Amino acid sequence: MPITVEIPPPLREHVGGLLSVPATGATVAVVLADLARLHPAIEAKLFNAGKLRPHVNVLVDNEDIRYLDELETATPDGSVVSLIPAVAGG
Repeated sequence: MPITVEIPPPLREHVGGLLSVPATGATVAVVLADLARLHPAIEAKLFNAGKLRPHVNVLVDNEDIRYLDELETATPDGSVVSLIPAVAGG
């Protein structure tokens, strides 16, 4: 069973307007690499010099990976990976 990657509105244009896309991988790093392979335009929005951009928050089954194992967080079959852009304002 693939992983579901939920795509926020600002990034949907890079995945053909889809709300979510399937990807595969045992960790968040591998899932995001698969996502970038399938939808190359999204890679620059997620990564800079191979590192996840600081304004992109990633959740696995509603758990923030910053409090888990970061990009090495496990993504068991059927997991939902949510990409959440940080909101700035004042």
